[in-house]
Amino acid sequence: MNHEQQTKTLIVIEGPTAVGKTVIAIELAQQLKTEIISADSRQFYREMSIGTAKPTDEELAAAKHHFINSHSIAENFTVGDFEKQSLQLLDELFKTHDKVIVAGGSGLFIQAITKGFDDLPVADPAIRILLNQEFAEKGIGFLQHRLKTADLEYYNQVDLNNPQRLIRALEVFETTGKPFSSYRKAVTNKRPFHCIKIGLDLPRAFLYQRINQRVDDMIEQGLVEEAVSLLPYRHLNALNTVGYSELFDYFDGKTDLNAATELIKQNTRRFAKRQLTWFRKDKEVKWLMADNPLLIDTILEEVPLQ
Repeated sequence: MNHEQQTKTLIVIEGPTAVGKTVIAIELAQQLKTEIISADSRQFYREMSIGTAKPTDEELAAAKHHFINSHSIAENFTVGDFEKQSLQLLDELFKTHDKVIVAGGSGLFIQAITKGFDDLPVADPAIRILLNQEFAEKGIGFLQHRLKTADLEYYNQVDLNNPQRLIRALEVFETTGKPFSSYRKAVTNKRPFHCIKIGLDLPRAFLYQRINQRVDDMIEQGLVEEAVSLLPYRHLNALNTVGYSELFDYFDGKTDLNAATELIKQNTRRFAKRQLTWFRKDKEVKWLMADNPLLIDTILEEVPLQ
């Protein structure tokens, strides 16, 4: 990026699941005549649509989106890949736009684009194999307990339903003897653009109500059928996630559909709580209520005119 791009601005719209980030990002993109980069670690995948609450076709047509349906679940797409590809994309977008929007609920992916990471150590492959065996034999609760003991800080931030993330943190700890969280206090990589971070929130009861309603809508839209079509891929990292793993248990006869649906709601509410915990650690975020009728105007007041 050249010197001119010091005047460019990246507007981050972040917050918990179901808070309304998509609608606000699109309205903002239309006002600013710009494009949106999705920072949602599951909406990249073409095969996962209903369970990831992707923007509708109408919403995708209302503003140009990037990193939605961009990859297959069969591809290994890491947060490091996202950092590299999104910065290349920003380089292009900033040639024709003064402002670009990033919207999403994945704190790790937002950190990748705004700050980057320290280089994480390479773990011993034998440790990874052992941890995967232990997961297969003893279940996710065993990994959660191990991580809580080894690295409470990361335990309080990570998606506890994602065994790959738990195993990654544990293998780094087992290999180096240092907690995974200690490697994630990244020395900020200077980005050649300004960053404005807007966090969206809602009163807790209202947010939970929206989450519950969204899950009911997903079931109605065909989430069960989508999960059936993904059964051959259930071993992949992308599918070890809320909304799918509960239905796989239902297909295995471990539970009924009502119980699985209630569990999706409960796990999604917990996930939203962890997202808020993560985002609130970042002192650069300006928090706004998502149901404020003047929300767009308030956000635009934060954006430099240039």
